[in-house]
Amino acid sequence: MSLLDRLVGWLRARLDRVTGLFKSRDEFDLTSGGIAKPLFYLSLPIVVTNLLQTAYNLIDTFWLGQYSTEALAAISFAFPMVFLLISVGLGLSVAGSVLVAQHIGAEEEAEAEYAASQTVALSLLAALILGLVGYAFVEDLLGLLGASRDVLPLATEYMQVISLGMPFMFGFFVFIALMRGYGDTITPMLVMFGSVLLNVVLDPFLIFGWWVFPELGIQGAAIATVFSRGIALAVGLVIMFRGTRGVRIRLEQMRPDLSFAEKLVSIGFPASIEGMGRALSINLLLVIVAFFPDTVVAAYGIGTRVFSVIFLPAIAVARGVETMTGQNVGAGKPERAKATADFAARTMFVVLGALGVVAWLGARPITAIFTNDPQVIEAGASFLKYVAPSFGFIGVMRAYNGSFRGTGKTLTAAAIVLVIYGLVRLPMSYVLAQAIDYRGIWIAFAVSNAVGAGLAYGWYRRGTWRDVDLTDDGAPKLGDDLEVGEAGTDD
Repeated sequence: MSLLDRLVGWLRARLDRVTGLFKSRDEFDLTSGGIAKPLFYLSLPIVVTNLLQTAYNLIDTFWLGQYSTEALAAISFAFPMVFLLISVGLGLSVAGSVLVAQHIGAEEEAEAEYAASQTVALSLLAALILGLVGYAFVEDLLGLLGASRDVLPLATEYMQVISLGMPFMFGFFVFIALMRGYGDTITPMLVMFGSVLLNVVLDPFLIFGWWVFPELGIQGAAIATVFSRGIALAVGLVIMFRGTRGVRIRLEQMRPDLSFAEKLVSIGFPASIEGMGRALSINLLLVIVAFFPDTVVAAYGIGTRVFSVIFLPAIAVARGVETMTGQNVGAGKPERAKATADFAARTMFVVLGALGVVAWLGARPITAIFTNDPQVIEAGASFLKYVAPSFGFIGVMRAYNGSFRGTGKTLTAAAIVLVIYGLVRLPMSYVLAQAIDYRGIWIAFAVSNAVGAGLAYGWYRRGTWRDVDLTDDGAPKLGDDLEVGEAGTDD
């Protein structure tokens, strides 16, 4: 046996051990037996994928924090803008995932392939248009958000590269969504891991100008991200064209079909609206943060990146609750659906609460990982000190919101989110920032998380989970406003 054969065999054995930790949905029953194990296996690949997605932001934040405080502040403005651009086209990936899942569930393989092929083509076209528009107007938008004179050029440089690379950025989200719709969450997780690893290697070379590379600063971070996503998308397209894992796409079926595009938009538009609402609220909060010096803006960027590590796993568990709730309600087992939500809420409160304790105790060293500026460290540590005690409440809110969606009460989940952002966090941030200082914004974060958990719990205890409209065959009747999660940015 040659050395190459041994190496391939070793890599295959390692891969089998990793994938053995995960199970597909057909390997366990969501409607009977225990709750913990199926919820765990359903959510675990999504948790890992979301954490890897967050790693992109953390990597850029770390290296740019070593580069300069201005670059770190610029990335704090850029990340919410990236979220906003992606949220605009988010609905297409959501709709594609839903259609693929429906056709696979109905054993309509050919229709699933056509839906996936059309989704890829239409999404890439939409991302190209969106990227060109973003490139033209990104400087004006960043100026409206309050970027300072020193930070605005840097944030613009970053966002212009990201805008031109939007087809790569968004195309990879579509790959994840389509594979998830088919039922394969492991393959996207592995491709995401490779992409993050590539980004880790490229970032310092392009930012600092190591070896033969020029020093590109913040623009280098953007190029590394776009290039890594482009490679990941290329790998994803090869996987889908081959069709050996997950859903298959066909080149001859990728000519844009206007009638299918209309269906895609009609299904995905509500998800886009909610995603844009979340993104806009984050950007509006950044306007309030921008009242303070760039060191505070940089600290906010670090704090929200750490916060997102907690945020994304909670979303993944919420998706698991959503799936289990939908299947159990459809099976005529609403009590099991309720038990699932309650179990997830308790578990997430304990787990995220424990992580909050760790973040509170290690607030200063955690912040110091990303920067050596003492003023940024001071402000960033205060963010974690104020917000970390509320981490457990995020898990409670997400668990019950996932159950609302599983029963078709998507407007209830959306209303809770709008109340938290529009009526609690934003107004309180503005008032307390004026009355105290930037710490008032941190207080608003913590209070809104607690209010969200209380609101979701109270609403759930009204018995909303019992009030499920069913069709004649006993399945849950979901309205046209159904929202079905998305690929790694939001729930």
